[in-house]
Amino acid sequence: MFANLRAILPALICVSVLTLSGCGSKKADDSEMKADKGDAMGAEESLESKSLGIMEGRTSGPMLPVYFDFDSSDIRGDQVSRIQVNADFLNKSAGVNIRIEGNCDPRGTNEYNMALGERRALAAKKYLSNLGVGEARMTTVSYGEEKMLLHGHDELSWAQNRRDDFVIVE
Repeated sequence: MFANLRAILPALICVSVLTLSGCGSKKADDSEMKADKGDAMGAEESLESKSLGIMEGRTSGPMLPVYFDFDSSDIRGDQVSRIQVNADFLNKSAGVNIRIEGNCDPRGTNEYNMALGERRALAAKKYLSNLGVGEARMTTVSYGEEKMLLHGHDELSWAQNRRDDFVIVE
């Protein structure tokens, strides 16, 4: 009889614990039932976004960044319209000076990417100069792979990092 009791006792304890600790229901008191009147909500805000003057990447609006092919500093044919937008803006805004920032994807050595970023920035400066923008209004800098926008290891990320940014300077 004691052998049977030893086998049944753990099962009875488990059933007792589960029964007593089961889902209890708590009646909500009146303070919890009151409807939220929105007192803590604060003022309603518009969902319209505010322009910060940035269009893409680190380029100052309304200018656009210019993207490059892998291991190239040549202005691509599909990027000519973008650099033309930049030239039009700069020719209309005589007091605006810019810094052209050359960037690369992370493939290649740091030294190579710094040199490639510089060649890209200089190519954009020369192109803008040919479109009538004064060279004295433009400076160049190469960041190589130091200021990537996307850190992925795929062609989309790399393509977004192969660019020149056009930043308005004071």
